[in-house]
Order: sequence, then structure tokens, then C-alpha cells
Amino acid sequence: MSTHAKRERLLLADLLEAAGPDALTLCDGWKTRELAAHVVVRERRPDAAGGILLGALKNRLERVQAEFTAKPYEELIQLIRTGPPRMSPYSLKQLDEAANTIEFYVHAEDVRRAQPDWTPRELDVVFANALWGRIEKMARVLGRKAPVGLVLRRPDGQTAVAHRGTPVVTVTGEPGELVLFAYGRQDAAQVEVAGDKEAVARLHETRLGIS
Repeated sequence: MSTHAKRERLLLADLLEAAGPDALTLCDGWKTRELAAHVVVRERRPDAAGGILLGALKNRLERVQAEFTAKPYEELIQLIRTGPPRMSPYSLKQLDEAANTIEFYVHAEDVRRAQPDWTPRELDVVFANALWGRIEKMARVLGRKAPVGLVLRRPDGQTAVAHRGTPVVTVTGEPGELVLFAYGRQDAAQVEVAGDKEAVARLHETRLGIS
């Protein structure tokens, strides 16, 4: 049975292929070529990918990222589509699902929503619930940089506290939109933000997410 991560992987590959190597993305400073290289390096070069989170490996990551960015774009797309090598931890279905479902969903939206004619994507209930489950588990990590209290809320009333504090800002939206908001794509997420005006402004000025 196809997993969410596998489906999002193939969708991302298709979107990158259709957009071409020089299309804009929501990732600051990255066009589709750089985004494709990032995805491949993350899966295939763990010796460098640690630089995404660890400053000590940042220079190595930048060198390896540049090497992959210089590869033919079609090769990068194929590497994304075929997935990690057999010896990679990401080749394990459970780890792939846990680590890549949101990764590929967010990057697919990075490509889609950077285009002027993008339209909202309707997610099936099972996938939406899977995204929400991950948001619930990771809310405190994703919201740790928030300068105010932050609550993520589904339209049905389910909530996840991303950051404790006052004043409190409540962000309401479908799970896919909350994922984008919590991963630093606040301006692109279709959500309702309620709270003190100054607190809302401070939240929008802060880059949320893991990095």
C-alpha cells in the first residue's frame, strides 16, 4: 500500500519537473533547482545533511549542496522520484513515513504556492488527520521561537499548544494549512489568526519551524 510519504514524494517530483529548474519557491533564496538539490542531499548525504540543524556542519552542507545543485536537473528529479538508496535509514518504510510525510508535503507547497496561478489543494480526511497527528507531537518544537503564546486550532475545535505565554495568538485552519504556518510559511498559509494586534504582528515577523 502506498504511504503518505511516497505519494507526496512523487507529487513533489512531478511539480518540480513541471516547474523547471528556475522557478520560484517559497524557500528564501532557492529556486526549484536548489530545492531539488536540498531534498536529494538530505536523503543521500547524511554526512552533510546534519548541517541543516548543526552549525558545525554548515560549511560542509553548503559545499555538498552546491555540488548537487550543479548536477543536471533531470538527474535530481529522478533521484527524488526513486527515493533513497537501500542502505539509507530513509529506505525503512516507518522512518520514511515519519520523517518525510511533512517534509515532502511542505516542499510540494513551496513549489505550488510560489506560482501566481496556484489553487488550494483539498486533502483527504486520512491524510489531513495524519498531518494533524504530527503537528500535535511536534507543536512545542515548531513553536519554540514564537515571541507570544501560540495555539494551533482545527476548525472542529481540536487544539495543540505550540508555545506557552501571554498574550496568546490562536491560529485556526485545516491541518495542511497549520503545517505550513508552523513550518515558517506564515504568509502562504490560509488560516485565521486571532489575538492582540501587536502580538499577531510579532508572530508574523518570527520564522517558526525547526531550523
